[in-house]
Amino acid sequence: MDISHANFVTGPRSDPAPAVSVRAVSYSAVAIALHWIIALCILGQIALGWRLHDIAPGPDRFVAFQLHKSIGITILLLSVARLAWRLVHPAPPEMPMPRWQHVTSRLVHWGLYGIMIGLPLTGWIMVSTSKLPIPTRLYGMVPWPAVPGFTGLSPATKAAWNGASNTGHTLLVFVTVAMLALHLGAVAKHQFVDRDGVLARMAPGAKSGWKEPRLWIAAGLALAAILIGHNILGGSSAGRHEHEQARAAAAPVVAVAPVAAADAPVAAATPAQQEPKALPPHWRMQDGTLHFATTWSGAAIAGGFSRWSPEIIFSPDDLARSSLAVRIDVTSVSTGDSQRDAALPTADWFDTATHPSAIFRSRNIRSAGGDSYVAVGTLDLRGVRHSVSVPFSVKIANGSATAQGGFTIDRTLFGVGQGEWSATDQIPAGVRVSFAIRANAPR
Repeated sequence: MDISHANFVTGPRSDPAPAVSVRAVSYSAVAIALHWIIALCILGQIALGWRLHDIAPGPDRFVAFQLHKSIGITILLLSVARLAWRLVHPAPPEMPMPRWQHVTSRLVHWGLYGIMIGLPLTGWIMVSTSKLPIPTRLYGMVPWPAVPGFTGLSPATKAAWNGASNTGHTLLVFVTVAMLALHLGAVAKHQFVDRDGVLARMAPGAKSGWKEPRLWIAAGLALAAILIGHNILGGSSAGRHEHEQARAAAAPVVAVAPVAAADAPVAAATPAQQEPKALPPHWRMQDGTLHFATTWSGAAIAGGFSRWSPEIIFSPDDLARSSLAVRIDVTSVSTGDSQRDAALPTADWFDTATHPSAIFRSRNIRSAGGDSYVAVGTLDLRGVRHSVSVPFSVKIANGSATAQGGFTIDRTLFGVGQGEWSATDQIPAGVRVSFAIRANAPR
């Protein structure tokens, strides 16, 4: 942010402030645009940063931090662009003022450049050395990497860098607030006391005094940036909670009998009086859904997998030779939130780079009365295998079958959620899984 036009300390005046006698020369259009855009981003970013402390851990806090990172990187890129432009396009001639004021102005001018670059840079280092490597997507769309060279550091070195950057980031926030206060005070002095037309350097055509409309437009934009930064997530908790509840309600979770323990004895299917002559039909899925639901700090979270393929061999009259196998492409996970979806494939959650698929295979299927059944088998998720029971119901008519079911798994048994996320105070251990299938039997 260019402030060479503003002196921060002025000496005593022996006579009333004269009207401007030297016409202020404005900066270039590019410099002016970058100046105001960066200024508004910084004001909004500070307000958002202060708001973060009031947001409880959970989805809203996650979204707020991702937005905070996005704006920070934006400020960094714009500041580097402004500095490059400044080095190639010198500032216009300075306004007449004592030499020591020019020196002070230049020092603060370059100091603000250091802050505009140093503040987001320290934040970027904090993210790059965090124990939780949550991917950064600028505004939920553009992937942003870690600081080059930091991902390969040892845990101890990362921790040292993280602590130092955290401290530096916090200090720079307070320095930024102090400098902004001085800058605005200097602008007010030049505009209302000295009346020397300095504002025109960054607002071409502006005149001194209270009646200058460009001054109040700038003040209004600054206030709007602060209010937007502080309230940009206002009301989002209730809205997001309602949205997730609607998604969860749309998932085909059905009421089922309590799931039997994985190691409980399974009742043998009643054998038919006569061995069937043919194997149970091999059903082909026509369409289906596979969803999961949990909560995060009390807010409902619903998601699903778009790519999965079941192999269904089933006959109510021949459960002994019926079987169910499902392969799930875990990389197809989606929760409707791009930031959260970017984190789920990482090693802290599904670790899709090492375990791209989850597989369930039944050992036996037993009747639970009527159209209800329970498939007992093994779920291989994230390289960990555990026995699970899957209750489901089936309706068969005219060579077509519809099935739906639901069960709960303990995510911690499979290592889904490492480090801080292994705790169950924010995200419970139990995750509800539900499915619905429409299938046809070959004729």
